Amino acid sequence: MSAPPPPSPSVGGTVSTAGWYPDPWSAAPFRWWDGHMWTAHVGGVAQKKPRLPAWLSVPVLVCGIPTVLITFFFAISSPAAVLLGFVPLIIVGPVLWWLDRVEPEPLPARVHAVLWGATVAAFVSSIVNSIVAFGAGEAVAAVVSAPLIEEATKALGIYWALRRKELDGVMDGVVYAGWTALGFAIVEDFLYFATAAEQDQLIAVFVVRALLTPFAHPLFTAWIGLAIGYAVSKGKPIMPYAIVGYVAAVLFHAAWNGSLVASDSLGSGAIVAVAALLFVLLFVVVAIALGVFRKREQEAFTEMVPFLATRYGLSPGEVQVFSDWRPMLKMRRGLPKNQRKHFDGVHAALARLALLHRSQPVDVVTEEVLAAQLLEARRAPSQ
Repeated sequence: MSAPPPPSPSVGGTVSTAGWYPDPWSAAPFRWWDGHMWTAHVGGVAQKKPRLPAWLSVPVLVCGIPTVLITFFFAISSPAAVLLGFVPLIIVGPVLWWLDRVEPEPLPARVHAVLWGATVAAFVSSIVNSIVAFGAGEAVAAVVSAPLIEEATKALGIYWALRRKELDGVMDGVVYAGWTALGFAIVEDFLYFATAAEQDQLIAVFVVRALLTPFAHPLFTAWIGLAIGYAVSKGKPIMPYAIVGYVAAVLFHAAWNGSLVASDSLGSGAIVAVAALLFVLLFVVVAIALGVFRKREQEAFTEMVPFLATRYGLSPGEVQVFSDWRPMLKMRRGLPKNQRKHFDGVHAALARLALLHRSQPVDVVTEEVLAAQLLEARRAPSQ
């Protein structure tokens, strides 16, 4: 066995080099520190660097291989279907970025969430739905099978973020749910658009799925993320809340698919009417609710800045920047791209510490890890 690793990062110091260190959560003997933050890689012996980067995982890699092959097939047979499938990313992505500005999540974590939805959730769900459709018919697969298996596999993507200690509160849960569901929707649209192209209905299907209802899957799965995030923020057991969120997601998903199945016999015009009346209304209600919650999160963060300054030794300049939300965002927009990454690191570390201190009692070990991340972010080169 190799020599023991260096001490874990602490409030009084930090570790700048990547390596194995004692796991501050005591989930395993050692956890991998990537030079900036703790990762999900754990082990009994500090030996080798993790084989996969933070944006990748074994389930994503395994399911990604057939998904890539299927996508390649679609790209050859119907390139327009693949190109149009990415349109929801352009529409939904900026909204998720906006929601995430209160406590920015690590980019690798967001990429992993998208890939989970696009590979694990999409591949497993397609197999289950195909089996059900073959045995019980397309309507049963759409109304029963799809909501159950799709929301379950997307929920596992949220759980993966929780397992990696990346999910700290309600907004985190909604954000990870959104990215996971978006990845799923993109790959699902490849199939829908390719099938529609064969039936000369590509424009109608594209308008409904990509332009009128791009937020459908994120809105369904958001209930799971919201429930899990609420449980985490309140220090409550995860599973009961996750089940409640899952049931809500399945019911909304089933109602949505059922309305489309019922209107399908009436033609594409009826489908557009259903989308406009039901989905847009649901989107507006949820968007307003998330906007209100996000505003409260902003106010709670800025109110915590003086306390954080005293506890972690922030400079007067840092206090001034982070104490007022609008000037803070204006300053960030004016920074060069390389300095913006450093700024986001400090902001994210402070946001997680603020959220930690809003819950009682404070986990001392978690505070130690987050304080080390703040120190690392503050000393990062700005040039």
